[in-house]
Amino acid sequence: MTLPTTAAPRVNPLQRIWLREIGMERLWLRPAPAGTPQALVSKPVLPATGLGSTPGFTPGSTPGSAPGSTPGSIPTSTSGSTPGFAPASAAPEMEAVPSQSVAAEPIVAQAAQAHPPAVRPAERTSERTSERANGRPGIPASILNRTGPPPRPVPKTAEEEAVEAPRIPGAEAVKNANLDELREQVVACTACGLCQGRRHAVFGHGATPTRWLVVGEAPGEQEDRQGHPFVGRSGQLLDAMLAAVGMSRDTDVFITNVIKCRPPGNRNPKPEEIASCSPYLMRQIALLKPERILVLGRFAAQTLLGTDATIGSLRGRVHALKTDEGGEIPVIVSYHPAYLLRSPSEKARAWQDLKLASRMV
Repeated sequence: MTLPTTAAPRVNPLQRIWLREIGMERLWLRPAPAGTPQALVSKPVLPATGLGSTPGFTPGSTPGSAPGSTPGSIPTSTSGSTPGFAPASAAPEMEAVPSQSVAAEPIVAQAAQAHPPAVRPAERTSERTSERANGRPGIPASILNRTGPPPRPVPKTAEEEAVEAPRIPGAEAVKNANLDELREQVVACTACGLCQGRRHAVFGHGATPTRWLVVGEAPGEQEDRQGHPFVGRSGQLLDAMLAAVGMSRDTDVFITNVIKCRPPGNRNPKPEEIASCSPYLMRQIALLKPERILVLGRFAAQTLLGTDATIGSLRGRVHALKTDEGGEIPVIVSYHPAYLLRSPSEKARAWQDLKLASRMV
């Protein structure tokens, strides 16, 4: 079927915008040359691939038409394949249709670019094979060309395992250390951030073996400067309290702290800092084997007894600390000397705690 020669088709603004979007505005609105018939393309032409094998197709006839049908009839698709336009390889068959004009060829070419022909499964397989062969940016060829399961990871060498080995926990590092070795480990400890601002790590000082073990909370400014526990005014008050019950740090008492490094600004120790230093304290108790333990301050009492109770509820009675050997060490809780300097009225209760500790046999 042919159409008479007419002027450019009239389109509304919406159609014009659509034609401009697909790049066919000028081509579609251009009038056909005078005296040249135009072909009505109402059905898409089948792809050239496999046209020769289409049943009933003969040269000079359109696909889907009966043999011997009139050239120029409207092609009707009966193969069920995806509609598309014939590529350049189908040019001989298209030339056999006399009603197709030269003016319609640019339209078909533009439409072929906008609607590429359907790709059959065999062609998709070949494209994937080509992509594997050529590789893709950012994807290793070993992955693209792999057909089986992924390979097992290569075992690490002994050197790599030694480099990536996690840090040994403090409890494991100090388990077999003697008192001198434990002191060296405390001095070199970097288990928490307190090591960055310290001057000295305060291990402890006193008699070995010892009868009493006095446990404070953390070093203060003077302790950090000198490297010894309980110096300055709080240390002088502690020495006077011990002397009142006949004890001396040089012959009877070993003094240490839960935290071995000074917290900035004498702030309260953080839970992670207490957890890092606790193994050192427990090893000191196991090595010194004291007859009793005098705990000074809330944080020291809560750490050693494993509780969150207040110091007011913990003092005034005897607690028990179980050892690794299965024994028990009596524990007495009292106020810290620094607190007693700020609250002198509490010294009477601290004196009661000392008498409780001294009466124990």
